[in-house]
Amino acid sequence: MAREMFDLEGQVAMVTGGNGGIGLGIARGLAAAGAEIVVAARNEDKTAGAVDLLRGLGVEALGLKLDVADEASVAAAVSKILDRFGRIDILVNNAGIGIRKPPQDYTSEEWDRVLGINLKGTFLCSRGVYPHMVRAGAGSIINIGSMTSIFGSDWVASYSASKGGVVQLTKSLAVSWAKDRIRVNAILPGWIKTDLTLPIETQYPERHAFINSRIPAGRWGEPDDLAGTAVYLAGRAAAYVTGAVIAVDGGYSSF
Repeated sequence: MAREMFDLEGQVAMVTGGNGGIGLGIARGLAAAGAEIVVAARNEDKTAGAVDLLRGLGVEALGLKLDVADEASVAAAVSKILDRFGRIDILVNNAGIGIRKPPQDYTSEEWDRVLGINLKGTFLCSRGVYPHMVRAGAGSIINIGSMTSIFGSDWVASYSASKGGVVQLTKSLAVSWAKDRIRVNAILPGWIKTDLTLPIETQYPERHAFINSRIPAGRWGEPDDLAGTAVYLAGRAAAYVTGAVIAVDGGYSSF
């Protein structure tokens, strides 16, 4: 019974930005639970490597080039997934970028780029899979927020705004689509070791020391630390969970 609640065999999961960092950690977790994986991201070389890794776990995997902020690109990716697998059961909206600078120094183009990928992209991909999940009679959408969904930030204002928006979008879609048996939840990662965050230690040593001082778990997270929560939200164990926002942060948001 317990195994069945976390069994994703026969399910197809689309993971945006799934070729590295948090996205790949989640993709590995979903694959370990039996799901077929679609890695949808911009860097085709990285995507090819991720697909090879996932196939090594014994599941089918497909790599697609995707710009989440482009409506036509999203539609094309969804169409290719349906052609290959015939269904999309799980969507993980992980693709995102951040630009680190004081808010007064952002150009309007930089602001729009961050909001376009992080927030608009989450909406476009969710809307893109919606009719197909409706047709299948169920679905699970997992949006990746951030600690900045909760806390303000002096150096990533556009990122913070976008990730705060992701939480409210999650709740709105959950309310709107519950009747369709589509569950929409969000994970808020804390400080996770990825290619994007590793330079903080050398470039911003004082900030890095402050971050370390307020993580009760005493360490930064690894991408695989997100996998269990994603598997839970994707499967039958979370059948009555929608609109939830779950921090995976080593206690950072509780301190």
